[in-house]
Amino acid sequence: MNDVLQTIHEVCRVIIENITNPEKRLYFGYLISSTALAYYVYYKTKSKKTFWSYIFNKKTWLSQSAKVDYLLLIFNSFVKVILIGPYLFFGLYIAFYTDDFLAKTFGYESIKLSVTQTLILYTVSLTLLSDFTTYILHYMMHRFKFLWEFHKIHHAATTLNPITQYRIHPIELILVNCKETIVFGLVMGLFDYLSVHQIEKITFLGINIFSFIFLFFGANLRHSSVKLKYFNFLEYFFLSPYQHQIHHSNLPEHFDQNLGSKLAIWDWMFGTLLCSNQVKKITFGISKEEDKQHKYNSFVNNLYLPFKNIYKAISNKMK
Repeated sequence: MNDVLQTIHEVCRVIIENITNPEKRLYFGYLISSTALAYYVYYKTKSKKTFWSYIFNKKTWLSQSAKVDYLLLIFNSFVKVILIGPYLFFGLYIAFYTDDFLAKTFGYESIKLSVTQTLILYTVSLTLLSDFTTYILHYMMHRFKFLWEFHKIHHAATTLNPITQYRIHPIELILVNCKETIVFGLVMGLFDYLSVHQIEKITFLGINIFSFIFLFFGANLRHSSVKLKYFNFLEYFFLSPYQHQIHHSNLPEHFDQNLGSKLAIWDWMFGTLLCSNQVKKITFGISKEEDKQHKYNSFVNNLYLPFKNIYKAISNKMK
C-alpha cells in the first residue's frame, strides 16, 4: 500500500512540476509570455471577441478531444514515474563510458577546453543534435506505418491547446525519452572529456539558453488556435507556432510537412518545409479515411488502437 501511495505522490509531483519547473513547457512563466504573444495576435486580427473568449474558447478547452489530452497527460505521468524515471540515469552511464572511451583512445593531453568554451559548445551541440535527431525520429513516425499508428494519437486531436503537446501514446513517449537520453549522454560524455572534468555533472543537466528562448517566445502557442507567424525569412530557420499548426492540418497537401521541433533548417534542407504565407486555412485532425467512426475521441481507444491496427496489418500480410 505504501508503494502505491508513493507512486501516486510521485505522479502528482510530476504533474505539478509541469507548471512550477522552468524546464517544462507548461511552466507558468512561459504561459504568461505566451498569453502576451497571444494578445499581440488578438490585437492584430481585430477580433470582435473578448480576449478572454479568444484564448479560452469552450469549444477548444472543453471538447472531447481536449479531455483525451488531459487524461493522457495524467496517464503518461504514471508511465514517466514507473517506466522512464528509473532509467534516466542511463544517460549518465552513457556519458561515463563515452568519456572513458575517448580518454583511453586519445588521452587527455591533446585537447582541453575552458569552462566557458565547454558550456557554449556543449549548449550549441546539444541543441543541434537533439533537434536534428528529433526531426529524424518524427520523420520516421510519419513514414513507417507501425510507428505512425502510435504517433497518430497526437495528430488525432481535433482541437489544440498547450496540453495537446502531451497527447502522445506511451510507446512514443518511451521512444522519445530513449532518444533524448542517448543524445544527452553522448554529448555530455564528449564535453566532459574535452573539458577534462572541470564542470560538475549537475551543470550539464540545467536548462540551456536556446531552450529557454524557444519556451519563452510562444512554444505553448504551437498547440493552440492562435496563429502566431514569424517574418517569412525567419520561418526558414525557426518554426513558428502557425507552422506547427499546419503540421496538424488534416488536409492531404499538408501531410508530413514541418516535422522539425525548434529549427526549420532540417525541413528546409530535406524539402518538408511549409511557410505560413503558403497556407491560408487549416483544420486539425487526421484524415477522414483514418478516423471514419471518430474512434480517436475515446481515451481508451487511443491507448489500444495502435496495437490492434498493427496486429491487423501483420495478420493481413501473413494471409
